[in-house]
Amino acid sequence: MTALIAVLAGLLGLAVGSFLNVVVWRIPQGASVVSPPSACPVCAHPIRARDNIPVLSWLLLRARCRDCGTAISARYPIVEAATALAFAGVAVSVLQSAALPELPALLLLPALLYLAAITIALALIDLDTHTLPNRIVLPAYPIGVLLLVVATIASGDWGDLLRASIGSAALFAFYLVLVLVYPGGMGLGDVKLAGVLGLFLGYLGWPALIIGAFAAFVLGGLYAIVLLVTRRVARTGGIPFGPWMLAGAWVGILGGTPLAHSYLTLVGLE
Repeated sequence: MTALIAVLAGLLGLAVGSFLNVVVWRIPQGASVVSPPSACPVCAHPIRARDNIPVLSWLLLRARCRDCGTAISARYPIVEAATALAFAGVAVSVLQSAALPELPALLLLPALLYLAAITIALALIDLDTHTLPNRIVLPAYPIGVLLLVVATIASGDWGDLLRASIGSAALFAFYLVLVLVYPGGMGLGDVKLAGVLGLFLGYLGWPALIIGAFAAFVLGGLYAIVLLVTRRVARTGGIPFGPWMLAGAWVGILGGTPLAHSYLTLVGLE
């Protein structure tokens, strides 16, 4: 059962990854993600259906446009393959979770797959433009709540939603304070994203919330140190923090509970 769902999730991830390439390219430009259809940016010829198969078309075309021969970036198939792997990995992790019965786990899966999709889109956009677009972040609040409500109907534990609300408000407030205290360190996009991540992390439990929030600063700090040591950025240089918030959140989602237990055992509190 788990293997089958993981395969199906991976295939879905390929299709979603193809769409995410459009999202990452068009949303920073303020363009529609559904119209016009995808076309070569050089010759403007619409992409044929047979040339729009994730990963495979790029390989068959030898990374070049069929009409004008312009090179096609390897980023496109990488995003598609990475999304497929992320979807399959999330499916396996959720369905094998000992903390969740089968049906609640199955209904929680769409919520986490949605988070995985926007994680990839937001991380790439932030790396490219140092922005976290409202067009992705703000809809994540109602969509996230709706998907988590569906999961809660199956589990029957409405306390999870209360904890999700607290987590969202707490992480939003924490980042807002950071921005007010040190405006140059982060932006309001990070604050709005924090509320979304707090929603999902809080739903999964206090360990996930705490570890997920803490891991963002650990990972971002380590990355900043590497850049400073290698002199790839100045001390006053801007480093997008959104990708590390997202990466930290997934540390909390996938490993928050065991990491928290390991820490408590280490310090003798458990």
